[in-house]
Amino acid sequence: MRTALVIGTGLIGTSAALALTERGVTVHLADHDPEQARTAAALGAGTDEAPDGPVDLAVVAAPPALVADVLADAMARGVARGYIDVASVKGGPRRELEARGLDLSAYIGTHPMSGREKSGPLAATADLFEGRPWVLTPTRDTDTEVLNLALELVSHCRAVPVVMDADAHDRAVALVSHMPHLVSSMVAARLEHAEEAAVRLCGQGIRDVTRIAASDPRMWIDILSANPGPVADLLTDVAADLEETVRALRALQSTDEDKRRAGGTGIAEVLRRGNAGQVRVPGKHGSAPRSYETVAVLIDDQPGQLARIFADAGRAGVNVEDVRIEHATGQQAGLVQLMVEPKAAAVLTAALKERGWAIRQ
Repeated sequence: MRTALVIGTGLIGTSAALALTERGVTVHLADHDPEQARTAAALGAGTDEAPDGPVDLAVVAAPPALVADVLADAMARGVARGYIDVASVKGGPRRELEARGLDLSAYIGTHPMSGREKSGPLAATADLFEGRPWVLTPTRDTDTEVLNLALELVSHCRAVPVVMDADAHDRAVALVSHMPHLVSSMVAARLEHAEEAAVRLCGQGIRDVTRIAASDPRMWIDILSANPGPVADLLTDVAADLEETVRALRALQSTDEDKRRAGGTGIAEVLRRGNAGQVRVPGKHGSAPRSYETVAVLIDDQPGQLARIFADAGRAGVNVEDVRIEHATGQQAGLVQLMVEPKAAAVLTAALKERGWAIRQ
């Protein structure tokens, strides 16, 4: 691939353009908002000048509801040898294109499984897709050259290609992305009118659950409007679980010992099923989940503290597998949780104590 046209310079389109530009591909940028395309160009994502002729690959990074229109227009103008989109829903756009009678041999639907709570070109980074799954949904009609161009794009973005059926993809993202976003939003909504004294008690748990609720509502309306059925089916199941859980909690309030016992059993079952599902979430680099030990370090909220901890861990010969930070309420301090291999926990604890760090047991 020597040339590409990215149509839509939001977070995903600009990030892909940055990655392609870094790999020496000449990238042309287009957007319904010319100012946004100019911003992406100023960031080094390519040029907002139109290409002189057909490019190798056109990347359509428009909202799901607009993908078919943008693709149909680009194909009619013959702007590229191959066409892909990066929308989060795959079945609907393809059926729309088929209904228009277009030759789809030059098209393949794709979806990079990566993103941020922020949107727009200023939030874009060239490494946004690194190590993340990038779904490709070819059909029997897909031209081999177009599939190879899509795979080359995925490689340039340092993502991991995953081939799926379009409708299977839509059911999968409803489960792992769309439904969780709505649940996160519903939990976060409980905080909107909560008493300030209660909100000030927020810890890492509520931050974890509500983090994705900070995303742009307009973007999510587009996404959910394109995949409402699978998401509604999953929420129906969640609603049934919620009803059972509420009944179990009410039973725990009863003065009847048998009812309280049944309520406890019901809650235990919910928690057990949660454990069973959580362990299926892929671990580091997409591998099977692994069990790490946590070394918790108290730090002041000052510049350079995290760098010092990581440097001291490195001197001790310990690789930090993951890290979390819990900020103390009302204090300029926090708790850094360093996840390491179990056999390395004692070594790291001793090394950090020796260097003057306060370890939380």
